[in-house]
Amino acid sequence: MQTSSTINLNYTINSGQVFLWDKIGDMWAGINGDDLLVIKDPFQIISSQKKASHFFRLDDNITKTLSAISKDSLVGKAVRQFPGLRLLRQDPFQCYISFICSSNSSIRNIRNMLTRLCVKFGNKIEFENHEFFTFPSAEKLANVTTKDLLSCGLGFRAKYVRDAVKAVNSGRIEFESIRKTDYKTSLETLKTVKGIGNKIADCILLFSLDKLESFPIDRWTNRILQKYYPKIFDSAGGKSLTEKKYAILHEKIVDHFGPYAGYSQQFLFKLERDLNKKNWL
Repeated sequence: MQTSSTINLNYTINSGQVFLWDKIGDMWAGINGDDLLVIKDPFQIISSQKKASHFFRLDDNITKTLSAISKDSLVGKAVRQFPGLRLLRQDPFQCYISFICSSNSSIRNIRNMLTRLCVKFGNKIEFENHEFFTFPSAEKLANVTTKDLLSCGLGFRAKYVRDAVKAVNSGRIEFESIRKTDYKTSLETLKTVKGIGNKIADCILLFSLDKLESFPIDRWTNRILQKYYPKIFDSAGGKSLTEKKYAILHEKIVDHFGPYAGYSQQFLFKLERDLNKKNWL
C-alpha cells in the first residue's frame, strides 16, 4: 500500500492523465466528476466530497509495482527521475469524454474544450474565492445538441461526444461492468463507440477502469518504442497500426513490461515529453 507522502502532485498531474486541474499557490485544485479535489503540496487533502484515496490509488502496492516495472532499465531510470509520479483513478465518464476530445489535439486545447463544457453544463462550486465547475453527467448531457457542443469548441469531436453520451445513457456502455471484465473484452466494448479507437480506449481503461496492462500508443509512446526498443518492438508503426498489428504489439508490450505495463507507459511518456520540453498544464 502506498502512503500519500509518496505522491508528487506536480509530476502526477503534469503527466497527460488529467486536464481540469489548476495550480493555486501551493495547492492543486481539480475536477473529478461532480467532485472538487483540493490537494496541498506536499500531499495533504484540503477538500474533497468523496474518498480522495480512491482517485490517487492509495490502495496500490506501489513498492511492488515500481520494483516490477524497474526491471526494465529505461523504466527504472524514469522511476528514479520522477519519484512520486503515480497513475490516477478518474471518474470514468469524465475520462471517457476527455479522451474522445483528445483526438488530434494538444493538452492545452483539450483543457480548453473540457473547461467550456463544464462552464456551460456543469455546476458551479466556490472555494476560497475561486470558481470551479463540475463535469456534467451523462444524464445532464442527454439532450445536448451538436450545436451546443460545437459552441464549446469541440469541432469534429462534437458528433462523437453526442454518440458517446447516448451509449452511456442507453446502457450500452456500463463502466462498472467494463471494470470487471477482462482487458480485451473491455477494449472491444469501448471501441463500439464512434470516435474511440485503440489508443483512446487504452487511455480510458488505464486512467479510470483499473486495466493496468493498458499501454496507450500515440506518437510519443510509439517514438519511445522505436527509439529505445527497436529490436523488441519492430512492428511499432504509429498511425499505420492496423487492428491486428496493435493487438500483436500490445501482447509484446505486456510480455516485455509485465502486468503493470500501464505504469511503465506513464513513466516513459513523462520522460520523453519532458526530454523534448513539451508543455503540460
